[in-house]
Amino acid sequence: MSASAAIVDSLLRRAFGWQARRSLPRHTVQVRLGISRLRMPISQRDCTISRRTVMSNAGSWIGALTLCLMATGCKPDDSPFKAENESLRKQLAKEESVVTSLQDGNKVMQQQIDLLNQELRDAKKSAETAKADAKSAAENLAIQTAQAKKLSADFERTVAAQAAQHIHVEEKGTQTEDLPRPLSSVAKIAEDALSRNGYHIKVSIKTDQKAVYVTERKVSPPASLEVAGSRNQYVLSLHALPSNVTRLSVKADFEKLAQGGRVLSVSSEEVAEIERSLIREINKALASPSKT
Repeated sequence: MSASAAIVDSLLRRAFGWQARRSLPRHTVQVRLGISRLRMPISQRDCTISRRTVMSNAGSWIGALTLCLMATGCKPDDSPFKAENESLRKQLAKEESVVTSLQDGNKVMQQQIDLLNQELRDAKKSAETAKADAKSAAENLAIQTAQAKKLSADFERTVAAQAAQHIHVEEKGTQTEDLPRPLSSVAKIAEDALSRNGYHIKVSIKTDQKAVYVTERKVSPPASLEVAGSRNQYVLSLHALPSNVTRLSVKADFEKLAQGGRVLSVSSEEVAEIERSLIREINKALASPSKT
């Protein structure tokens, strides 16, 4: 039995609740109600009425069955839904691909950021190490420089002391005066006086107890035939005495020059006057409050 026939049979059973079977010889109808069977004799008229009722009801149910068969036989067209579902599926796949790409890009970017942070930390650590090394090197250099300066000063003092011991300025023929000032003050004033008068110091030896200055030779050309020029060089010796007293000795190598560079004779008194003039210049500076 096909599916359509089964459906029709089921509807008939539910509609009428019985199945008629004609018995030609005895004119009886066998009716099935539920699970019971009743056999009863009926007349020809009753059978005719029942047949009319069945045919009337059957027409209505046949129409209903026809509609049901048409409904079950016509399937809806779901092509637009399939196309839309396919489009949505493709769009979802594309979006999932984009999301996956973004996630991968984020991972790569995070790795780069971590790498840059690590490099930054390493560079900062290296810079701090280099800074500490530079500071240590600067401190060592400062210590070494101070030591070198001290050694240089000690060496200069030693050399000056040794040189001062071997340098002896002959006091005979020099102008000498004891000044009530410490050696350092007199030495400074003497240097200033020589510089003001145009004498450049050629040799300078100073210790705590002694100082010696030798100037370059200063030449003053003759102004005319009547006025001679001069050529002079000073040698100063300073020696520290007790009670902050300094002995100043000045020796001049003075000469007069005539036109053509001819050297004129000079008396000892003229030389002594040149020496005393420098001592007066130094005393004048020592007496000035701004100089001491």
